[in-house]
Amino acid sequence: MSFILSAFHFCRAFSHQRMSLAAYCLICCRRIGTSIPPLKSITYWRDIRNIIKFTGSLILGGSLFLTYEILALKKSLTLDTQVVEREKMKSYIYLQTVSLDKRENYGITYQARKELHKAVRNLLATSAKILRGPFADTFSTVDVEDHECAVWLLLRKSQSGDRAARLQAVQEMSETHHWQDYQYRIIAQACDLRTLIGLARSKESDLRFFLPPPPLPSLKEDSSIEEELRQLLASLPQTELDECIQYFTSLALSESSQSLAAQKGGLWCFGGNGLPYAESFGEVPSATVEMFCLEALVKHSEISTHCDKIEANGGLQLLQRLYQLHKDCPKVQRNIMRIIGNMALNEHLHSTIVRSGWVSILAEAMKSQRIMEASHAARTLANLDRETMQEKYQDGVYVLHPQYRTSQPIKADVLFIHGLMGAAFKTWRQQDTEQVLTEKILEDEGRYTTCWPKTWLARDCPALRIISVEYDTSLSDWRTRCPMERKSIAFRSNELLRKLRAAGVGDRPVIWVSHSMGGLLVKKMLLEASKKPEMSAVINNTRGIIFYSVPHHGSHLAEYSVNIRYLLFPSLEVKELSKDSPALKTLQDDFLEFAKDKNFQVLNFVETLPTYIGSMIKLHVVPVESADLGIGDLIPVDVDHLNICKPKKKDAFLYQRTLQFICETLAKDLEN
Repeated sequence: MSFILSAFHFCRAFSHQRMSLAAYCLICCRRIGTSIPPLKSITYWRDIRNIIKFTGSLILGGSLFLTYEILALKKSLTLDTQVVEREKMKSYIYLQTVSLDKRENYGITYQARKELHKAVRNLLATSAKILRGPFADTFSTVDVEDHECAVWLLLRKSQSGDRAARLQAVQEMSETHHWQDYQYRIIAQACDLRTLIGLARSKESDLRFFLPPPPLPSLKEDSSIEEELRQLLASLPQTELDECIQYFTSLALSESSQSLAAQKGGLWCFGGNGLPYAESFGEVPSATVEMFCLEALVKHSEISTHCDKIEANGGLQLLQRLYQLHKDCPKVQRNIMRIIGNMALNEHLHSTIVRSGWVSILAEAMKSQRIMEASHAARTLANLDRETMQEKYQDGVYVLHPQYRTSQPIKADVLFIHGLMGAAFKTWRQQDTEQVLTEKILEDEGRYTTCWPKTWLARDCPALRIISVEYDTSLSDWRTRCPMERKSIAFRSNELLRKLRAAGVGDRPVIWVSHSMGGLLVKKMLLEASKKPEMSAVINNTRGIIFYSVPHHGSHLAEYSVNIRYLLFPSLEVKELSKDSPALKTLQDDFLEFAKDKNFQVLNFVETLPTYIGSMIKLHVVPVESADLGIGDLIPVDVDHLNICKPKKKDAFLYQRTLQFICETLAKDLEN
C-alpha cells in the first residue's frame, strides 16, 4: 500500500500537468495494487519501478524545463516584424530592455539560464556551420527574414579582420539601392569609422547611409560667430610662427566685426583666372572678419599641434556652423574645407572629425556639380581614408581623378602646375565663349567644362591619376595676399616638391603639364629632385613634360612691369622672369642639359596673339623665341597667353595634341 501511496503522491505533484498523464498514473497504480505477486517478485519489480519512476521523472522534468528555456530564448531573439514595419521611416534601432531588478540578474537560477543559453547558442552555431556554411562566422538566421540578413551580414563583413573582405563589404553596400530607409539607417548607426569613410568615398553610395550631423552647441550668450572665431584664433599659439601666419592672425584679431577694407588692388590681375583687368584705384575689395579669420586658420591648420588646439577648443563645431550659414558663399566653404582637410592629415584626429558629423557633409559635397567643391571634399576624405590610401594630400594638392575609390588600376600620374595668378581649377577650364555662360551651361559638362583635365582627360585615360596643384602668386606687391611673403621660384619649387612627394608622386610614371611660370617651377623641381637621394624616384619615373607658353628665356611682362614700377611694384616672381635674370639663364642651361641626359619627352605650345590687359594695354607676354626650350616640338597656336591652356572644345587641336602626347609617352606604361 505504501507503493500505491507514493505513486498517488507522485501524480499529485504533477497535477498541474495534463489530466491524461494523472489518469494514466492512477490506472497504473490500481493495476499494481490489485495484483498479489509472490514476495520475491514484488521486491524485484519494486526496485525496477523505483528506477523507472526516478528516471522518468528526471527525463520528463528536464524535457519540460529545456522546452521552456528554448521557447524563452526564441522569444528573446525573435524580431518583431510588425514593429519594424511600423517604424521603417524612423531612424531607431530597437534593443531588448534589461530589467533593473538585481534579483533577476543574480543567483543560481540566473547562472543556470545563462549557461543554458550559451549552450543553445553554441548548438545553433554548430548547426549553421553544418547546414548553412556562408553564415558560419556571422549570424544565425533562425528568426531573421532573408532581406534582413543582408544588412547584418554586410555589417559583420565590414568589420572583418580581412582587409579584402572589408573592402568588398563596403562596395556591396554602396551598390545596394533597393533597401528601405530604415535599413540604410541601421548601417549608418552601426557601422564603424572605416566603413563610413569608405561609403563616403564610394561613387554609388546612397546619402541615406550618413546620419545628419549632431546638434551644434549653442553660441554663448551675447556672442557672435565672428567673436567666437576670433577667440578660437586667439587661443592658438602665437610664437615661433611663419611671418604670414603672424600677419593673417594679427589682421583678423585687430579688426572690428564690421566689413574690413582689404589691400588696394593694383592694375594687374593676370593668368589662369582669365580676368585681364583688376580694380581701379578707387575700388577696394571688401572682406568680412570671418574670411580673415579663416585665412589665418588655414595657415595655423598646417601645423599639427595647432590642429590639436583647434579641435580641443571646439573648432570643428564652430567651422561646421559657419559652413552651414554660408551655403551661398563657395569661397568661405572652400576655406573651411581646406582647414578640415589639413586637420585630416593628423590620424589621431580622424575619430573626432567623424564624430562631429563632417563625413556626412563631405559625402554630400562629393556629389556636387561644382568641381571645386567636390575636389576639396575629395581631398579631405582621401586624407581620412587610411584603408585604401597611403598618400596624404597637403594644402594645395588636389586629386581631379579618381576622386572615389575605384577598382581601376592607376598606372601613371599627370600633374598640372598653373602659372602666375593662376588656380588649380580655373586655369584649366574650357576657353570662354563670347556669350555669357549661365549656371545651367556651366553644369552641363557636355557643352562646357570648368576643368577639362577632370572632365575630358579622365574619361579618355581612366588609368591616370590626375593631380592639380595650387599656390599663391602675384604680379604686383600691391596685390600680394601676404606682404611678407616674397617667395622665389627656388623656394616654391622645394615647397611643392615636398608636398607632391607626400602625395606619392614618383611612385609611378609621371607627366608634367605646366602653364607660364608653372613650367619654370617644374624645371626647378626636377633639378632639385636630382640632387636629393630621397627624391630619385621622381626623376626616374618622369616620362615627359608639356609646356604651355613657358618663358624659358624671359618675358616681356617683366620688362613692361619694370618700366612702370612706380605704378606696379613688380613682385619677386615677375622680376625673376626678366630676360636678363641670371637665375633664369642658369635654370635654362642646367635643365636643357639635364633633360637631354634623361631623354625626357617634351612638347611646347606658344601663343601667337597678344594679351589684352584691360581695355588699353596689349602685350605679347611670351614670344615664340622665349617658349623654345631647345628640345621637343614647338607648336604655335593662334590664341593669347590666357587661352593657350584652354581648348575651345574637346575635338580642338590644342586638346587632341595634348592627349596624343600623353598617350604616346605613356604607351608602354599603360599597356603593362
